[in-house]
Amino acid sequence: MSQHQKSPSSRKNLVVFLPLALFGALALLFLVRLYSGDPQKLPSALVGKRAPATELTALPGLVNGSTVVPGLKAQDFRGEVTVLNIFASWCVPCRDEHPSLMQLAKTGSVRILGLNFKDKPDAALKFLMSLGNPYSAVGVDPAGRAGIEWGVYGVPETFVIRADGTIAFKHVGPLSAETLQSVLLPQIEKARKN
Repeated sequence: MSQHQKSPSSRKNLVVFLPLALFGALALLFLVRLYSGDPQKLPSALVGKRAPATELTALPGLVNGSTVVPGLKAQDFRGEVTVLNIFASWCVPCRDEHPSLMQLAKTGSVRILGLNFKDKPDAALKFLMSLGNPYSAVGVDPAGRAGIEWGVYGVPETFVIRADGTIAFKHVGPLSAETLQSVLLPQIEKARKN
């Protein structure tokens, strides 16, 4: 056998290790891409565009004092800067961010709307009755169709909508007291100026 011919065992090793090496390289590339980006900065094709014409029924039984909290209507996204928060009772990060939304609601500085995503109405009602209701309107989206129109990746997500009805900003993930102050409030102010 000449030096240039490969033995059958070396060919067999190449056939076995080549797919493993390719798989390892692809897995490494996937992990690098997964952990190198900031999930808060996922691009949204909706930023700068008109808010979807969302018409959702109210969450049954949700009241603010003696006033029934309405569902969402397309005109809710015009006239003043608005924050739309997409939440669900089954979402642990939604529970984590809820105190920040309550804090924002107490300031009275911005209208906050809620979109209840793929949730059971009784569970959503219990969630808001036990933790407080920061929303002036809550629309129920049991099948997630409105969420698709809004380009929802997962809950929670929060949008800032300008008074003219265009989406100014999207925040993916839970709001903390820190992100409320350093991210969301500046985006609300920026939306007021545009």
